[in-house]
Amino acid sequence: MPSVTVSVPRDFVLWRDACSYGYFLLAPNQWIPSEKTLLRPLRLKNGPVACAVSQTGKGKSLRVETSRTLKATEKGELNSQLTRMLRLDMTTAQVNEFHKLDPRWKKTGEARLCRSPTLFEDLVKTVTSCNVTWPGSRGMNRRLCEVLGEGAASGKCFPTSQILAKQRPAFLRGRCGVGYRDERLVQLAKMYAKGAIDVRWLEGAATPTEEIREYLLELPGIGPYAAANILQLLGRYELLPCDSEAVRHGREVLGMKGSSARVAKQVAKHFEQYGKYCFLSYWFELRVAYQAKHGPAHTWEYGQDGKLVTAARAAAIRKK
Repeated sequence: MPSVTVSVPRDFVLWRDACSYGYFLLAPNQWIPSEKTLLRPLRLKNGPVACAVSQTGKGKSLRVETSRTLKATEKGELNSQLTRMLRLDMTTAQVNEFHKLDPRWKKTGEARLCRSPTLFEDLVKTVTSCNVTWPGSRGMNRRLCEVLGEGAASGKCFPTSQILAKQRPAFLRGRCGVGYRDERLVQLAKMYAKGAIDVRWLEGAATPTEEIREYLLELPGIGPYAAANILQLLGRYELLPCDSEAVRHGREVLGMKGSSARVAKQVAKHFEQYGKYCFLSYWFELRVAYQAKHGPAHTWEYGQDGKLVTAARAAAIRKK
């Protein structure tokens, strides 16, 4: 099988950093715990390609097996998409800066949060993650790929903005199960497809965070929580997307009391001490509870019933 090599920072670990944020469990991503390999199709200009991403050790280059031989320009596209997805552009110096602000994560090396190969996919994944259970979010993303994605050897790609923009809202609601998000997703896709959303400006390091936040709030389907989440996906970690999980964390872990609104404010205030990396500190702290219950994230996988298969659940299944 053809393969491509992708260089990484010396502190990068695939199984840790690819599984650092929940999007690694959303279609078309597929993590194989037993092989510590990430599978997903990528859409390149010459068509989709199935990829299997693996690494032999910390700081070692990624080996990306592809379903077809890539041209030089396509290798550049693949490199760019994986760099974005795995945050390979977050330098070791930035990682060290974060660990200096919050030394709790220096030993584990946690600093990078995975995202999508494109901003459009991140926008859609954010909209489909609001006001819904996690299984509901997984179902929507799976159906969007199955119904609208271009095929590759390992499955279907995430639909492009051009494809999504051509759909009727009722079709998205009926076939993809997106519910009330149907019209908003079509509107968002149309804006993105015609270039009305300035990706370069949004991803530019010189653009002020508050200006980006105000801009995002004007987009279809993007409220305060979604805007804050998109900001962290853009590498802007100074704001917290406070939701029910943040409130639960505030009450159960940080011992905060009061109404949900009051606790949310207390949580945001608590993490201000970590400055421009406050979301990273919050998220990795939140993950401690998740992993205490379900085991390390890189061991997670889903069974045919759509439920998370942890080591404990797998053992219980074997006993039956």
